[in-house]
Amino acid sequence: MSVTTRPFSRHDIIYVAGHRGLAGSAIYRALKRAGYTNVIGETHRRLDLTQARAVDRYFDEARPKVVILAAARVGGIVANVESPADFIRDNLLIQTSVIDAAYRHGVSKLVFLGSSCIYPKLAAQPMREEYLLTGALESTNDAYAIAKLAGIKMCQAYRSQYGFDAVSVLPTNLYGPHDNFSERGSHVIPGLIRRMHDAKQSGAREFTVWGSGTPRREFLHADDFATAVLTVMERYAGDGPINIGSGEDLTIAELANTLRDVTGLAADLKFDPAKPDGTPRKLLEVSRIRELGWQPKIGLEEGLAGTYRWFCEHHLAPTGNWPRLPVVNRPEISLS
Repeated sequence: MSVTTRPFSRHDIIYVAGHRGLAGSAIYRALKRAGYTNVIGETHRRLDLTQARAVDRYFDEARPKVVILAAARVGGIVANVESPADFIRDNLLIQTSVIDAAYRHGVSKLVFLGSSCIYPKLAAQPMREEYLLTGALESTNDAYAIAKLAGIKMCQAYRSQYGFDAVSVLPTNLYGPHDNFSERGSHVIPGLIRRMHDAKQSGAREFTVWGSGTPRREFLHADDFATAVLTVMERYAGDGPINIGSGEDLTIAELANTLRDVTGLAADLKFDPAKPDGTPRKLLEVSRIRELGWQPKIGLEEGLAGTYRWFCEHHLAPTGNWPRLPVVNRPEISLS
């Protein structure tokens, strides 16, 4: 594994693309805590990352030394199934615009965020980085996965042809503050938190969870992920992507029971096997990131409790009643 010293200082400009999303906001905070003094981000209103000319102008003006590409169109199963064209189009445009502009404007280091969902649906567990592109993808999110695979290949191609120090990380399922709690755009943890809170408020006696409850998933708090990204940014200069995860998994049923306790929901859980389960198991093999000296610090129950507190503080009215959020027909895009 190629280990290097960082080709930048703590006072160089670091641009976090997607600094208001779940992963990007955690990375932004981690950089500040680590003593980086020139961390910048930009809102989607001021900079549309799908527009190559706008991105090129921004890089010409901002002149970042390091880029963390955390911006992406993301969403859960419903959003991926309903809007595959949006997912593949927007992610390909974002990646192409940012990676190419970073190279042409002399960026010293770029870290691209992929996803664990790009592994083959039936990959051997735990999934090693070399298993990428060895089998069929999960059909419910293949458009998103193909776009992310293209981003990894683009980083590798720019390294091979131009010597550009672009590296990729593959996070497992992330959760934490600034997650997407919307009805259609959320992943499993924020979706369950929102629905369980609503069920608790209404006094529901039964709560239905999509799927059989048997699929196994790995989860990592966004703040732990952010420290891993900093480790990669500072110490890694290899061609291959690096998995980032906790190294442990649990069933969706176990997760739902833990969240029921965390939210204080008194209802009985019921599972609906008529709804899609997705990939049977997703667990990352994480020896590469561990070799760089990184370890997660936030336990799952502790992290879930903190996420629920953040949700209550930021998404609930002072009366404790749920303010109705608009149902999003298009999946939300975390561009800033």
